[in-house]
Amino acid sequence: MKKIPFLNAVRALFPNNDKKTHKQTIASWFQTNGDETLRLQYENLTRESTVFDLGGYKGQWSSDIFARYCCEIYCFEPVREFAAAIEEKFSRNPKIHVFPFGLAEQTKSATILTDADGSSIFTGNGQENIQLVQAASFFKENNIKQIDLIKINIEGGEYDLLDHLIENGAITMINNLQIQFHNFFPEAEQRMRTIQANLSRTHRITWQYEFVWENWKRK
Repeated sequence: MKKIPFLNAVRALFPNNDKKTHKQTIASWFQTNGDETLRLQYENLTRESTVFDLGGYKGQWSSDIFARYCCEIYCFEPVREFAAAIEEKFSRNPKIHVFPFGLAEQTKSATILTDADGSSIFTGNGQENIQLVQAASFFKENNIKQIDLIKINIEGGEYDLLDHLIENGAITMINNLQIQFHNFFPEAEQRMRTIQANLSRTHRITWQYEFVWENWKRK
């Protein structure tokens, strides 16, 4: 019962989605053609921009972003088969850097259930050992001072990762966050609302299709 007032207060930040079912939100997303429009339209990206792609899968989003802006891209994919394919795809492009691991709240090993773009360490029985690296440590070791756009599609890992970025202050060096929250995660809505409330201190929502995709821009 104590959680209800909190959730209601946070929902007030995002009133447009309260009455939509997930199916309606997905339908609205496809009507907007969001994968080809919203997810690629960033007027402030240039050749000098730095973009992070978390959950690279086949590298299509990185490819589309590079085709538009020719920016520096760091692409992370922990599944070996997918990472190898991305590395081959961008082997002659020195501005796209591919890493065969994921970014997370801490450096650790995990097992992942490989299921195409739905591969997750949080569903089913893990089939493959993967490596995760703490995001803040990676930023420091690679002298990352600013990220102009970060795409986060990591099948449940977004909750702990975003908490980590917010808690250590790294969130303030990110200009745009393109996030896919996943509703299969335990207490997904409550955790999402908490993260949204914390994000609203430093960023503002620019577009939102809850549990599909949403974008936050630094204030």
